[in-house]
Amino acid sequence: MQLVKDFLDTVLLMQPRQTGGKVTKTPEQIVDEMANEMLKNLPDGMDRDRAHDSTFERNEAGAMNSLGVFVEQEINRFNKLLALMKQTLDDLIKAIKGTVVMSMDLESMFNRFLDNKVPESWERTTVGYPSLKPLASWMVDFIQRIEFMSDWLYNGPPVSFWLPAFFFPQGFMTASLQLYARANQFPIDALVFQTHVQQIFREDV
Repeated sequence: MQLVKDFLDTVLLMQPRQTGGKVTKTPEQIVDEMANEMLKNLPDGMDRDRAHDSTFERNEAGAMNSLGVFVEQEINRFNKLLALMKQTLDDLIKAIKGTVVMSMDLESMFNRFLDNKVPESWERTTVGYPSLKPLASWMVDFIQRIEFMSDWLYNGPPVSFWLPAFFFPQGFMTASLQLYARANQFPIDALVFQTHVQQIFREDV
């Protein structure tokens, strides 16, 4: 798998950045348009102060429920990645215009945009999540994740959960077990998950 990835990266690296004959757009114009379009489509950060009452519901002792703790951590991570994306996109646009220095990170971002690849700074484990999608599909997927998390934050826990949307799906599984165990006074180590394939989609739940 890694060998194939390295081979494709090499092929992309060897591609000419301009085609012969009549050139309609320069690489700078292409990346500038991409960056501006992405920046325009990025949503605002999620505001915890506007949360639905049930999102961070607390028990009689004042402790937040397990799902509330989990979703708060997820929202913080999404907001961190969202802020980084906005900052780096703004810096890249300015660097193309020549108003700020084109650093090595911005140059790498520029080249990865041309190859339809997610910038390395967005993929780092400290801020990003694992994904093999190309840049265009990754952006669509990211916005859908933000929409799902925003709906949970502002409207309360959904009736169904999109597991792949999370940074840490295992954290959601553990929080669900804790929530059930505490509500039913049942030992958590005696609980297991079962999978039942349904004939309906999420919007039909």
